[in-house]
Amino acid sequence: MSPEIRRRTKTIDLGGVRIGGNAPVAVQSMTSSDTRDCNATVAQIKELEEAGCEIVRVAVPDEAAAKAIRDIRSRIHIPLIADIHFQYSLALQAMNAGADGIRINPGNIPPEGIRRIVATARENRKVIRIGINAGSLEKEILARHGGPTAEAMVESALKNIRLLEEMDFGLIKLSLKSSDVPTTIEAYRAVSAKTEYPLHLGVTEAGTLIHSAIKSSIGIGTLLYEGIGDTIRVSVTGNPIPEVDLAYGILRALNIRKKGPDIVSCPTCGRCEIDLAGLVDQVERELRDVKIPLKIALMGCVVNGPGEAAEADIGIAGGKKVGMLFKRGKIIRKIREEEFVPVLLKEIRNMEKDFSGKDGS
Repeated sequence: MSPEIRRRTKTIDLGGVRIGGNAPVAVQSMTSSDTRDCNATVAQIKELEEAGCEIVRVAVPDEAAAKAIRDIRSRIHIPLIADIHFQYSLALQAMNAGADGIRINPGNIPPEGIRRIVATARENRKVIRIGINAGSLEKEILARHGGPTAEAMVESALKNIRLLEEMDFGLIKLSLKSSDVPTTIEAYRAVSAKTEYPLHLGVTEAGTLIHSAIKSSIGIGTLLYEGIGDTIRVSVTGNPIPEVDLAYGILRALNIRKKGPDIVSCPTCGRCEIDLAGLVDQVERELRDVKIPLKIALMGCVVNGPGEAAEADIGIAGGKKVGMLFKRGKIIRKIREEEFVPVLLKEIRNMEKDFSGKDGS
């Protein structure tokens, strides 16, 4: 079963990356470095680029961070978004320094500041993301709804969209994030029926790696399956690099974007007579640089192993310290357990070369 037909949204350009319409769902992340430290921030962004990140956001808490954007932007290859709160002057400085877009919560910036932000963004064709967060909703909206409900988030989003539209501004991207997964899903569902602006999906404050993977897979995955969402970020406490892998994992699992290896492996049971966990761990590490879409089956026994391996681009079905190597549905040969990794890696690298040749790259 495939995801529902994607909801058609307006198409905008963010630093050369098309968002919305029929453009691919883009993967975004945010640096955890101090933006004022240009070298550290550039180094982290380059790691994110290598992992496949397509849009990056940086925190801009003061003038020094805003000024650093010029140097940072000149040294990276993906669009940069400046994250702004409270001080509208920082948004102006960030855009003038080369930020491709900004993320603001209009509720915590005074009206005159919003007018000046919009004027600068309109003049320079910069994208504004209206970032609605359950933790920073307007007091009157919270009072009206009795708390940070999905309905409260949608009311805030529509109010702030109207505010920008009244200033004749349409380069808008929208997000409505909560740390509560059902609230996040309900808010995005509701707002997607009321506006055509591109939506950036995420579950905020999702926690450390395993907790974020669970919350984001359910929240982001549910919405993508329903055809909602144009960009995504999986929020992880700490190092942001795993965010990118998780995001592509969600997209792969839903057959939305095929990038990198999709490794299928069984949970292991008493029938397994090879070190399957060690095999999977080593293969995952060795293939971190692989960008081509490959389905790899690493199976521990004869129950489901041959069937799964035969359906994959390449796979191993384990036996007693040996395994059958499958490639595109055909048995290639029997190999010993100690040969699993070198033989598999050699075959995959050859498949990479074949793919690159066909792709013209």
